[in-house]
Amino acid sequence: MTDQMAGPEVGRSRARKEDAHLITGQTNWTDNIQVSGLLHLAILRSPMAHARLDRVDVSAALDRPGVIAAFTGRDLADGMASMPCVWPVTEDIVMPDHPAVAVDEVRYAGDPIAVVVARDRYTAADALEAIEVDYTPLPPVLDLEDALAEGAPLVHSDKGTNRCYVWPLATGESFDAVRERADLVLKRRYIQQRLIPNAMEPRAVVVTPLAASGEYTLYSSTQVPHIARVLLAMVTGIPEQKLRVIAPDVGGGFGSKLQVYGEEALGLAVARKLGRPVKWTESRSENYQATHHGRGQIQDIEIAATRDGKLLGLKVDLLADMGAYLMIITPGTPLLGAFMYPGIYKMDAYDFTCTGVFTTRTPTDAYRGAGRPEATFAIERIMDDLAVELGLDPIELRRRNWIRHEEFPYTSVAGLTYDSGNYEAATEKALDLFGYDKLRAEQADRNERGDTVRLGIGVSTYTEMCGLAPSRVLRDLRYAAGGWEAATIRMLPTGKVEVVTGTSPHGQGHVTCWSQIAADALGVPFEDVEVVHGDTRAVPQGMDTYGSRSLVVGGIAVHHAAEKVVAKARKVAAHLLEASENDLEFTNGVFSVKGSPEARKTIQEVAFETFSSHDLPDGMEPTINAEHLVDPENFSYPHGTHLCAVEVDTETGQTRIRSYVCVDDVGKVINPMIVEGQVHGGIAQGIAQALYEEAVYDDEGNLVSGTMADYLVPSAADLPDFVTDRTETPSTLNPLGVKGVGEAGTIASTPAVVNAVVDALRPLGVADVRMPCTPQRVWEAIEEAAR
Repeated sequence: MTDQMAGPEVGRSRARKEDAHLITGQTNWTDNIQVSGLLHLAILRSPMAHARLDRVDVSAALDRPGVIAAFTGRDLADGMASMPCVWPVTEDIVMPDHPAVAVDEVRYAGDPIAVVVARDRYTAADALEAIEVDYTPLPPVLDLEDALAEGAPLVHSDKGTNRCYVWPLATGESFDAVRERADLVLKRRYIQQRLIPNAMEPRAVVVTPLAASGEYTLYSSTQVPHIARVLLAMVTGIPEQKLRVIAPDVGGGFGSKLQVYGEEALGLAVARKLGRPVKWTESRSENYQATHHGRGQIQDIEIAATRDGKLLGLKVDLLADMGAYLMIITPGTPLLGAFMYPGIYKMDAYDFTCTGVFTTRTPTDAYRGAGRPEATFAIERIMDDLAVELGLDPIELRRRNWIRHEEFPYTSVAGLTYDSGNYEAATEKALDLFGYDKLRAEQADRNERGDTVRLGIGVSTYTEMCGLAPSRVLRDLRYAAGGWEAATIRMLPTGKVEVVTGTSPHGQGHVTCWSQIAADALGVPFEDVEVVHGDTRAVPQGMDTYGSRSLVVGGIAVHHAAEKVVAKARKVAAHLLEASENDLEFTNGVFSVKGSPEARKTIQEVAFETFSSHDLPDGMEPTINAEHLVDPENFSYPHGTHLCAVEVDTETGQTRIRSYVCVDDVGKVINPMIVEGQVHGGIAQGIAQALYEEAVYDDEGNLVSGTMADYLVPSAADLPDFVTDRTETPSTLNPLGVKGVGEAGTIASTPAVVNAVVDALRPLGVADVRMPCTPQRVWEAIEEAAR
């Protein structure tokens, strides 16, 4: 008899199953894939931000040895539809055509112009220099406010405007009414700089055609193989049932691979034209230009309060940079934060408007947190500014306004119903670990002495909505897809288990966590569970991975599928044991008869009996396998408190993080070690936005931070040790009580760090430092305040 599980798996810090092949060099990155007759693609990209294409001549490139083919955008236009956007957020949204390769006009530096196909990647890349292009320069469109001015140059001249959409949300009382009765109204402008995702593995595509049957297999470093299959079938006209999409090992994404890119469509188009397998792997410099960017907003925030610190209302006006084209969820990304600007606070009025703006820059889309970090930044920054105006400690101001634990479930002014939370407990634990009062005393002493190195303390108390669903809410938001997720449990004849999941991991630890969930539900050893994912043929249903949805949607689907397996197995076990189903107990993978524990069958034994089908209940199919689809009724709402202490050298502008403490509440934890890893990574990316990273363009629209030499990605040496802990308020929305964690660290950390920098400099008259808070910007802020 197979050994049963030794104890509960959920809540246990298991080493990740998926790490062994990663650290021993046995990975299957897309770029590792080799097939017979493979050809390589290289893409000529525009060096100009905006220009008319008068002539694109690839004939000289075709004469190069080893070059098989070359195509312009016009050559490829037949048979290819516009690249998709699935989130038309308003009825009157402006949605320009988005060709995979430019035909008449280029609209950002990096826009594809032509494609070369050669026997190897180096020959293809070298042949690009032989392509002749004649341009007529057009004015770049870079400043969001100028882009909306009358007479501004147009990114898409046929549309007559650079305004993509205006999306309003007004809830509660009128903000004008609460403004009238407020004792204090504070206005602030915050800038969310553009960020460039830096996944460890660049994007890559391999397409293998099977000419006889018209079938295509596309390997892609993607977060969304199922979504890609649907949309690429629509773009290319390849029947969906003839297209198989595989996400092999994927080396990180952070939202940048939550995308259906032109290069994937190009791979299919070229493979179809040539009848040969093709590969494209982006260089890091291509990644900086052509992989979508994140953030890019101007936030005008207005908050109304009474003299004793009670919040009355919040008004938010956003200008959101769409870039040159609408990619898969470009217009909806800033709106994911629309419901989160009130954060954890009670107030009477909320007024939000977002205006999407086209510019001649790389398109924007989801980047870790996708709209919610921007929202948390704005409310947490202005809460600190309001505390200063009222003469209150920033923690005290938050205490006076947050939703208290006994008030849950609570419907926020933005209309979301938070199911559970305990902001007080998380904050008190964080303050204790941080030594808040002691640091405040030290800060006062250093300010009194006029120390040249100032101490600043930053606070960020947050909640977020994650687990992108439910489908009916997405419908109401005009999002084209659903938010459901699928899982199948297969009990094999030998007693082993296959978990088939529609979520597609790229570093989160799905294989380990799904094994733990299934092991507990089925009562089988953790080691006996395998997880199948990322292949649309092996996993025909799924909605993939983004928005901290995998556990709270996909993991719950696994749990329910396992429950169905047990229910089916119970019928077989009852038949074999000649007992009533109601008289069976199921514990640690064993069915036993109440009062007769010697009468027993393990679930593995039941699986084999089902395989043989020699003695099944009449009318029962010979399987205990089960499938389950979950469409949640609500989002998931993790929360927490992050505290940061920085030392700022007022003579050089250098900022050093002295200590960082966070206490997060992500509900029940499946694997504490994986949660720690997610929080650490998230904090690192949030700190990066606060202090280091920015996509910078010159006046002509050229990306001048287009390499790792110019775009500062912090290393481990640039980051402090983190003190992390948790409180646990289980979600009431799912049977495991879990909440999302993948983006929490990024959402909370950026305002904590910037609040700390500004807090250090307030005694010098500095009220804001624009991100990233580089030494130069900090020094300039100090000098400006001194004038």
